[in-house]
Amino acid sequence: MAEFQGIIVIHKEKGFTSHDVVAKLRGILHMKKIGHTGTLDPDATGVLPVALGKGTKLVDLLTDKEKTYEAVLHLGITTDTQDMSGAVLKEREVSVTEEEVKEVLRSFVGEQMQVPPMYSALKVDGKKLYELAREGKTVERKARPVCFYEIEPLEIHLPLVKIRVTCSKGTYIRTLCHDVGEKLGCGGCMEELLRTKVGRFSLEESHTLSEVQAAMEEGTIQDQIYPVEQVLADYPAVYADSYGDRLLLNGNPLSENLVSPQHKEGWVRMYASDKTFTGIFQWDKGKKKYYPVKMF
Repeated sequence: MAEFQGIIVIHKEKGFTSHDVVAKLRGILHMKKIGHTGTLDPDATGVLPVALGKGTKLVDLLTDKEKTYEAVLHLGITTDTQDMSGAVLKEREVSVTEEEVKEVLRSFVGEQMQVPPMYSALKVDGKKLYELAREGKTVERKARPVCFYEIEPLEIHLPLVKIRVTCSKGTYIRTLCHDVGEKLGCGGCMEELLRTKVGRFSLEESHTLSEVQAAMEEGTIQDQIYPVEQVLADYPAVYADSYGDRLLLNGNPLSENLVSPQHKEGWVRMYASDKTFTGIFQWDKGKKKYYPVKMF
């Protein structure tokens, strides 16, 4: 069976790890070369772009994208996992006002330093933090720069606060909930998490695993897969001439006279003279050539 190439946007359901989703898709699509583009906790739901075949070369590009979440923050409860799945460490009275909650949320917008939670897939000395946490160990984690582009309160029914967050990669919404709770003085943890957007991919265009299975059985699965070219559609297209084709075959850089139209800034989608997509190239101003970034 021919392998599929590109990106399929999965609506991850509760109880699955991102790794589970990949394993199930391997069974449904009958192919091995599949990779996800950023972990979602088992209790979290929502958008999980999954790369298929040559699309796996896009994984690092997609994990760098900004993400949007809707989360429910539960004030007054602190847990060891920073969400409601963990053991309760402390319960406190919630006597804050809605205005105080909004003010503290506003204070987190912009560049922040965030300490990753112990219950996370980050590795320290080759071991995942959550493995250490399960052994009852706590290790020092370095704070990392993250950016919150938007934190918007959607509903406030204290002690519950529903928020929409748009942030940079590597951001833990659980930790944001914990940190907001600490700043308010009553503690807090995350009760629910739904990822609504990853880069250009939104919840509206995502499919559950059962929908993927049904499409596979009906023979309409290709309709759910975004081709590599389409995912990279934001970059301008340039075309090599027939001499440039020979250089492209070996992944060599191309001088400007072999390419049209001219786009001398950033990344471009490079096509052979017969309009076959070959890869992403970058213009090098100093050397006046297009250099390969990723070949497909």
